[in-house]
Amino acid sequence: MRARRILVAGPSGSGKTTLARRIAAAAGVPHTELDGLHWLAGWTPNPDFDAEVAALAATDAWVTEFQYQRVRPLLASRADLLVWLRPPSAVVLQRVVRRTVLRRLRGQVLWNGNVEAPLRTFFTDPDHIVRWSARTMGDAEGWVRGAKAVAPALPVVQVRSRRDAARLLALLRADRFGAR
Repeated sequence: MRARRILVAGPSGSGKTTLARRIAAAAGVPHTELDGLHWLAGWTPNPDFDAEVAALAATDAWVTEFQYQRVRPLLASRADLLVWLRPPSAVVLQRVVRRTVLRRLRGQVLWNGNVEAPLRTFFTDPDHIVRWSARTMGDAEGWVRGAKAVAPALPVVQVRSRRDAARLLALLRADRFGAR
């Protein structure tokens, strides 16, 4: 089966977006970052988010991150493949801290003009991305179970290491170019 609609699940900081971009390139399908659809300027949630995700899910080919609970069932029902990122917890926390600090120090623009909050908000905001990642790290297993409940035949590939990711990308490229 050639995967054309692919979800990438994992906790914040696990590398979902990075791997999703690489998967999209290997499979020859477009990547849409859900955070880019969800967050408008000023970190305002997009009131049309659900409709935009439904429009994305209705297309024939896409790769996106498996986040935002309310749209997970729709995405799972349309997906051909779910990739479950499962790096060690210490790796995830290291990545999310490093990414957050670098984005803030560089003033990196994320989605629709938004930038990371000041670093001091780690101490004041219970939903600061680093705290969120630590708190929800074990939730991905439930997200995958939920996807399988919606779509029992949905194949799930676990990626625990860079080697696993490289193998998956090679398989997707082979499927794309018929080199099996």
